[in-house]
Amino acid sequence: MIDVAVVDDDRMLLEGLRAWLGDAPGLRLTATVDTVDGLLDAGAPFDVVLLDLVLRDASAPADNIRRLREAGGRVLVISTVADRRQIVGAVAAGADGYLTKDHDLPTLVRAVEEVAGGGTVHSPELAFAWAHDDGPARPRLSPKEIEVLLAYASGLTLKATARRTGISPHTAKYYLDSVKAKYQQAGRPTYTKIDLAHRVREDGWAHG
Repeated sequence: MIDVAVVDDDRMLLEGLRAWLGDAPGLRLTATVDTVDGLLDAGAPFDVVLLDLVLRDASAPADNIRRLREAGGRVLVISTVADRRQIVGAVAAGADGYLTKDHDLPTLVRAVEEVAGGGTVHSPELAFAWAHDDGPARPRLSPKEIEVLLAYASGLTLKATARRTGISPHTAKYYLDSVKAKYQQAGRPTYTKIDLAHRVREDGWAHG
């Protein structure tokens, strides 16, 4: 049984997800709230959190994702936001995938199962955001990674992407996973020796 929580301030969406996920086999809906603070304060268990990217409480998406990861959950962003930098930033902060809100229940259930199992939910929207990312923190991607991203971003299925790029579907997914890993590595905070010394003094925390 996978415990699922939803953080979204769209009341109609929350009602819909309650109806959808309430009867989904293998999933248990444990909380539907409109802020990350509300979820963490509620103390409800969660393995996977379905998180809207932009909430009305003006909380920073990257901070929300990091807090949920620190609390032990995995995060699947579901949103209508088309801003490439926000999508890229969400995955760099630790999200395990991005889906738009127009998918059906079977697709959502498969995505939750994939994330709960430690995988990544890839989508053409996420691939498009990576392929066209022009931010200064963009990691170096290989020519094959870029080729796979562009093909998948065009709306092809993973199998069709693999055929177009001359590789197997397994290898195509490997390249997508590799891009995610590079972005998350680039998104991790770095600390100077002064930062580390300060944190050890203030919090008794040491960086291994």
